Amino acid sequence: MTDGNEDFPAGPGLDTLAGRIADAPRAVLRVDAAGRVLEASPAAIALLGQGGAALTGRDFFRDLVPGADVPRGRGRFLAGLRRGGVDLRGRFALDRASGPVRFDLRAVSEASGTGALIGLSSPERAFGPGVGDAVVLRRKRAQAVDVSACELEPIHVPGSIQPDAVLLVVEPVGLTVLACSANAAEAFPGAGPALLGHALDGLLPEAFVADLRGAQIEDRLGDGRTVSGTVRLDGEGGSAFRAVGHAQGGRILVELEGLPDRPGDFGPADPLGAGPAMSRLRAAGSVAEAAAATAREVRAITGFETVLVYRFDADWNGEAIAEDRVPGWSRSLLGLHFPASDIPAQARALYVRSRSRFVTDRDAEPVPILGDARLAGDPVDLTFAQHRSLSPIHLEYQRNLGVNGSMSASIIVDGTLWGLLIGHHRRPHYVPPEARASAALLAEALAMRVQEIEGRRLWEAQQAHLAAEGRLVRQLTRSDDYVAALTGGETTMLDLFEAKGAAVVSADRVTVVGSAPAPEAVLALRDWLLVAQPSDGTVYSTHGLPAAYPPAAAFADRASGLVAVFVDEARRNLLMWFRPEVPSTVSWGGDPRKPVAPGRGAAPVLPRRSFERWVEERRGFSEPWVAWQLSFAASLAEVVEGVVLRQRRTIVELTGLLADKERALEQKDVLSREIDHRVKNSLQIVAAFLQMQQRQTRDPEAKQAFAETSARVMSVARVHDSLYQAENVEDVDLGQTIESLCRDLSGMAGDGQTVGITADAKVMVPYRKAVALSLIATELVTNAFKYASREAGGGHIAVSVSDQGEGRVRVRVCDDGEGLPEGWVDRKPKGTGLGMKLVRAMLDQIDATLEVANAPGACFTVHA
Repeated sequence: MTDGNEDFPAGPGLDTLAGRIADAPRAVLRVDAAGRVLEASPAAIALLGQGGAALTGRDFFRDLVPGADVPRGRGRFLAGLRRGGVDLRGRFALDRASGPVRFDLRAVSEASGTGALIGLSSPERAFGPGVGDAVVLRRKRAQAVDVSACELEPIHVPGSIQPDAVLLVVEPVGLTVLACSANAAEAFPGAGPALLGHALDGLLPEAFVADLRGAQIEDRLGDGRTVSGTVRLDGEGGSAFRAVGHAQGGRILVELEGLPDRPGDFGPADPLGAGPAMSRLRAAGSVAEAAAATAREVRAITGFETVLVYRFDADWNGEAIAEDRVPGWSRSLLGLHFPASDIPAQARALYVRSRSRFVTDRDAEPVPILGDARLAGDPVDLTFAQHRSLSPIHLEYQRNLGVNGSMSASIIVDGTLWGLLIGHHRRPHYVPPEARASAALLAEALAMRVQEIEGRRLWEAQQAHLAAEGRLVRQLTRSDDYVAALTGGETTMLDLFEAKGAAVVSADRVTVVGSAPAPEAVLALRDWLLVAQPSDGTVYSTHGLPAAYPPAAAFADRASGLVAVFVDEARRNLLMWFRPEVPSTVSWGGDPRKPVAPGRGAAPVLPRRSFERWVEERRGFSEPWVAWQLSFAASLAEVVEGVVLRQRRTIVELTGLLADKERALEQKDVLSREIDHRVKNSLQIVAAFLQMQQRQTRDPEAKQAFAETSARVMSVARVHDSLYQAENVEDVDLGQTIESLCRDLSGMAGDGQTVGITADAKVMVPYRKAVALSLIATELVTNAFKYASREAGGGHIAVSVSDQGEGRVRVRVCDDGEGLPEGWVDRKPKGTGLGMKLVRAMLDQIDATLEVANAPGACFTVHA
């Protein structure tokens, strides 16, 4: 990239303007060491859109050109001042009502060394009168176009990246550079396209290249997995870059993002961590509360002016279900819906694979990828590139929405794109890598919390329906009339699926229960289903019956929602459930019928421009059905089929059917195991956060406290893991649990220390006792690590678990140290004493006893 500042040569060239800035024909400013404007030429005043008096004293980077408030802009300016000489150049953008204006910036130190001179020039034309004229015209056409054009946009191969990073595309065998971004000189001064053909180990530090090779050999670079690290490309005192490498499309891609010279240059030196935020997220009791907490925490971490949680429905329309924003934000999006065309299918697919994106400056000029002509027919796949440039359609969408800086993080629940965590800023907005990582981590945490909350709600609903269906099956087995059994017993079809009405069609006889259409209307509906449904179709469902079957408009108040199940192959018997109309209004962010407009050039279609609240009244729709309800309806029909075909079957046959159905009730055990699995995963995340905090803490006592707390959390997690794997969901294999726990704790042992365990097979204990004994074992083993090790190393801790019969077990932890001193019970503990307090509390909970002896090392035996 040329610097575009031929009128502003390096060093003294700009400095010669020191005495005549007010008369300079080009855009020139003098700033102090903090970047505040001291003086500006008329052309600079015209460019920056401020009156002369208002310009003086303003922060050039933060107030006037926020697109340059990034490491490659203000970061290099500050680094140059510290090192005794500013030498900054780069291309940046200004947002204007008529469109973005891009310019080249050149800054050098003043001769006095107290500040700098900044020159601005346009690669398109000189700045002067009329600088506010349109550079990119806003398109105002609104005629309809083929929305499918959006679906075909190749957003994963844009051919360019955002300018805040340098991209190297590397051949995977020899690690030679096949292609690079046109701004390669940002990281490798003077190199540019000459990098092509260079070996990577001649460009990047040896340690990073070795990590990259190792990950490649171990197949740890695909599917978005990365190798990352901080590298300095020009010696220990040179500029730092965040290097991230991954494999995609048979190539290795390395992104080099410039880092601030000092952590405090952009945001606090110690950024807000995700640990406290995670605790607040865990305290949320509903999806709405969890989403609101996440939006609040992410905005605090990233500094975006607004952060919202956007949830998809079954048709991929989106709704803003939570929002946190600054008071001055122009409009609230909370509660608004957005049509599926706003985020096309290929964009949603990309969100599943590449789960976070940050855009500092929407209007920054994309940097093209330069490379061997052989790549022309096989463009570089940037699916997982963190700095992939945005599509022209997306850029125009953001302009229409009034957004410049942005972020998006995917919320993936059960492998499906559940929603997005979205950050918006009206001006360019830089987020440091640490804060970006914390925001992405909170998106993952929200996904897990949503899965827990919705999983629990689903489990409870399924349990209630399993019980009701079980009662219906028992009634069917005792009755020769299946219609009476379903509609006239203590439990009826109305007890399933939150239905308000139901009907059974047997031949041409109709029996209705609850709020349902008249029998003749039910027969007409049956006749329509016989034609509309394929001959092999068994289950039909809709929550908008009048739209599919217009005569249903006459009884929409009773049957806007329908589940219908044919019982037999002849389709003479039919079960139906009805839900009433739920009149509602849906507030859309703009008219959903006008999603795009035609464009030209780089953007063949343009997104809609209006996001004003647009209210749609919805009639003829019920609450939607969910998939498991349809499955339950089909299973009930299978039972009814047996009654229809063999009304007089023997009691033995009916008992067999009842047994089959009651086995379905055993699904609660499976669901209980799933809950244990999720609890274990959540506890492991908590332990991971504690370990992260341990690594960031310098105080030895605090580090030890975090390590011990992490071990305690993991001990409970191991119990839930054993429950998940056990045959009996009520009891835990204590030997297996403590064996796994000891493997976890062995990572805390010092050099030369070992942990051995012996355990009887199948020592099964109740969950409550397993938790207590696991915590006790954790405390005794960790105490042995701290106090029983020998100075020369080589210490060994022996753990055993044995079955004592009649439900009693023994757990023993012995070390080969010097043993406990006389009167140790009455001595003041070496540490806080919390560990032994916890041991005694757990002993009391399960009515256990503790024996202590020297044999010759300390030996603790628990009888429980």
